Amino acid sequence: MIEIEKKSVVPIYGLMVVWVLYCIFFQLSSILNFVGLASAGLITYGLLSLFFPAKTISIEATEKPQRTGDEKVDTMLAEGEKSVTEMRGMSASITDEAIKQKANELISVTDSIFKKLLIEPAVYTQVKRFADFFLPTTVKLLNSYVRFSQSGARGENITSTLERISTALDTTLISYRKFYDSLFENQALDIETDIYVLDTMLKKEGLLESDFDTKNS
Repeated sequence: MIEIEKKSVVPIYGLMVVWVLYCIFFQLSSILNFVGLASAGLITYGLLSLFFPAKTISIEATEKPQRTGDEKVDTMLAEGEKSVTEMRGMSASITDEAIKQKANELISVTDSIFKKLLIEPAVYTQVKRFADFFLPTTVKLLNSYVRFSQSGARGENITSTLERISTALDTTLISYRKFYDSLFENQALDIETDIYVLDTMLKKEGLLESDFDTKNS
């Protein structure tokens, strides 16, 4: 947070009004008149400054995204930041506390994974495979949950779909944590197995079909 002082414009306007009125009623024909003008202006400005003091406001500091200088790594970092921003926006609109908690945990782990990539670009290959499948899948699941939960409909199909998405988020979160831990243990995690398991489950549940967003509405 950055604090800045914002001065009131009232003393300035008051000063201008006094000067205009002084010039109307008094001719500036002598040094004494100029002294009187200056004195009236200073007194007015001082009094109004007491009644309308400056205010201190706080604003969020906008930090420039950190980069490594490696084009392919920086491109992935930017994609990760975009996905995290999307997920945060969707999480904010989720009212179910259990689902919101899952979404926030996914966001936290995702953010941590890309911070690891930032300080250790050598994990690029592992993170890329992870990002290519899990990020778009997670964004799709959260987006679908938000759309269905806010549709206003509460039929059997909608309820069933929301429950299946919740289960899929559980499985996704387990894979996220497992992958993140592997980055610190220097293990060549067989992420293909996790991808296969989740992909198979989502297809079985119909959560990856191209018409998923419309067939259940």
